[in-house]
Amino acid sequence: MDNKFLNFINLHNGEEQKEKVLENVAANIPFRGSNLWILACAILIASVGLNVNSTAVIIGAMLISPLMGPIVGAGFALATLDFHLMKRALKNLLIATLVSVLVSSVYFYLSPFKEVQSELLARTSPTFYDVLIAFFGGIVGVVAITRVEKGNPIPGVAIATALMPPLCTAGYGLATFNFSYFAGAFYLYSINCFFICVATFLIVRYLKYDIVKQTNKLVEKRIRYAVVISLFLMLVPSFYLAYNLLKEKEYSQNAERFIETEFINRGYTVIYKDINYAATPKSITVAFLVKKFKPEEIKTLNAMLDDFGLHNTKLIVKQDVSDLKSEILTEIGTRDKQVFKRDLEINALKNELNTYKIADTTLSKELKILYPEIRQFYIGTLKHTDMTADSTANQMIFMYQSDQKLDSEKIKNWLQARFDQSPIQVVYEKIPPASVR
Repeated sequence: MDNKFLNFINLHNGEEQKEKVLENVAANIPFRGSNLWILACAILIASVGLNVNSTAVIIGAMLISPLMGPIVGAGFALATLDFHLMKRALKNLLIATLVSVLVSSVYFYLSPFKEVQSELLARTSPTFYDVLIAFFGGIVGVVAITRVEKGNPIPGVAIATALMPPLCTAGYGLATFNFSYFAGAFYLYSINCFFICVATFLIVRYLKYDIVKQTNKLVEKRIRYAVVISLFLMLVPSFYLAYNLLKEKEYSQNAERFIETEFINRGYTVIYKDINYAATPKSITVAFLVKKFKPEEIKTLNAMLDDFGLHNTKLIVKQDVSDLKSEILTEIGTRDKQVFKRDLEINALKNELNTYKIADTTLSKELKILYPEIRQFYIGTLKHTDMTADSTANQMIFMYQSDQKLDSEKIKNWLQARFDQSPIQVVYEKIPPASVR
């Protein structure tokens, strides 16, 4: 039973020849010629995606990026103690990184749109979860590389580990001189590279790839120490950032609970709220539609913050109109812009429809008196296209049914005077035999 289970999970099943795998890995390391052009274009696409906040564009850029090559190569080199391959991999990774940051920096420097979007902001604060994604994504990637049937995990690994967006965000940080964004994004990129490399190292060791060059025990021990120290240096900041993220989320939940318990459940309409975890001291700013608080009440509410786990926090109640104006306008500004744009589009459509619509309830009564022979009529505005002159124009059409054809010119002159519009085309349609009474 144990042998069957071990055989079931054995990674040697379906394994590609080791020599062929190493050849493919080495071939994907260099960054020159077409690879460099593809990388630069992928970086530009990802930068545009971050700039316009388009997830689909960012995913597309990650799919065409060739960045995984030197990272996986470094993992193979470390596992097989191939220092020549390691040197090539690190050199090409450095070239790829510098080119990527340079291209994205130039793009964001020249772009007129420098507003920070949510997709870009998400790459500035790496956490321990990014470590897990990079590590397990790296395992999937190297397992796929060492298979005879490659399958489709590689594109998924490129998307999951997200090497491109952090580099673009680092470029944005340089272009806008926001070095905190640059540091956070570059740290996320370093985490992804390092843990993909570590995952590759572990799988290659497990698959027992031959050591390229026999070294003494001291060299192997130094390599192990270097890996452990690097792991420590990468993990400690990510744990700290993950802890901060957890505390911020917990704080936000407590703040929302405080606002709901002390204000919303008491029937006060909150028209503005801002929870600032980064401030010193932390702050919760609120404003109300009608309710006015006395200084004593605000003092009591501040004293209650500790009961909700909101330590070192100050409650600010905006009650003066001048204080409220800027905050409220800022909050609703984006929404108003969207509403205004929608209203413009609706008005444009209404105006276009009005050009085709003829609203006249008295026309049928007048026609009944002037032309009793007319049984049915159709009137409206259609778009007339002159194929010879390659031009289009709106034209009123009047089509009528009767037992006999009437004086079309007379009807046309009357309609032109009636609607103060020309030209008008009058069309006669004879009543079908089945309709004649």
